[in-house]
Amino acid sequence: MPRLLIVHHSPSRSMQALLEQVVSGAHDPDVQEAGGVEVVVRAALEASADDVLAADGYVLGTTANFGYMSGALKHFFDSTFLAVGGALDPSGAPADGADAGTTAGRPYGLWLHGRYDLTGAERSVHAIVGALGWRQGYDVLGVLGEVDDAALESAYALGATIAALLVD
Repeated sequence: MPRLLIVHHSPSRSMQALLEQVVSGAHDPDVQEAGGVEVVVRAALEASADDVLAADGYVLGTTANFGYMSGALKHFFDSTFLAVGGALDPSGAPADGADAGTTAGRPYGLWLHGRYDLTGAERSVHAIVGALGWRQGYDVLGVLGEVDDAALESAYALGATIAALLVD
C-alpha cells in the first residue's frame, strides 16, 4: 500500500484545523476505494529521513514566519536533506533537482498559513523540494489571516489529491 507522509508545524488553532482537513482528505472514501493509502503524520521536529524514504508522496504544512518557512520545517529539511537524496551544487547550495536521488519524482503538496505575507515561505520550501527532485502534485494552499470554510475545503482537497496520486 502506498504511504503518504504529512510533515507539519502546527502551533496554532488555524494550522491545526488545516492539518485535520489535510489528514481527512488523505483518508477520503474515494481514495480508500481505489486501493487506499497509508497516512503517516509527523510533526516537523519528529520526522526522520527514514520516514521520508519510506513514503511515496508528501504533504508539507508550515507557518510563514518573517518571510520564511517555520524553523521546525527548516529543521526537518536540514536533518533529512542529504540522507534522502538531496542534491547540492559545487557552492553548497541546493541543486536544481536534476541530480536528485532516491526520492526524486515523488509528488508533494504544501499548505501555508500566515498573517502578512506567504511569498518567502513558499519560495523557500519550493527551493528545497526542487533540489530533492520532488514534483508538485497540487496547487499550494496559502491562507492569510483567519481560516474560513473555503480554506478548510481546500485543505481537504489537498490531502485527497496527493493521496489519490499515489493510488493511480
